[in-house]
Amino acid sequence: MEKFELKLSIVKKPTDSQTKKLQEYFNEIPMEEILAGLYFAKSRWKAKDAGVLKVGRKSIIKKEVHSITSEQAQWRLKNWKMMIANYRRLGYSYPTISRIKKLLIDLSKKKSR
Repeated sequence: MEKFELKLSIVKKPTDSQTKKLQEYFNEIPMEEILAGLYFAKSRWKAKDAGVLKVGRKSIIKKEVHSITSEQAQWRLKNWKMMIANYRRLGYSYPTISRIKKLLIDLSKKKSR
């Protein structure tokens, strides 16, 4: 197997552990996979920098059910059609909405403190 040396110019000096990690990645991972990962990381970084990065489903669900009392959960379930319309307006998918509903059902069954 041929070995090649690659020079990188970066703004900030990496730590020794970061340098070792990079060396490990380049030794173990095929170049196509490294490039695909860097492409993904660059796209994600650009979206995050621009403020348009969409959060994952789990964090959306947590945000919607965080600190909701049993009474609030019951009210949301009673007015579920209106809640669906609001969630769709926010761009949530139907699987996400159904997961929110499932957690609201669980919360509505618990007694508030």
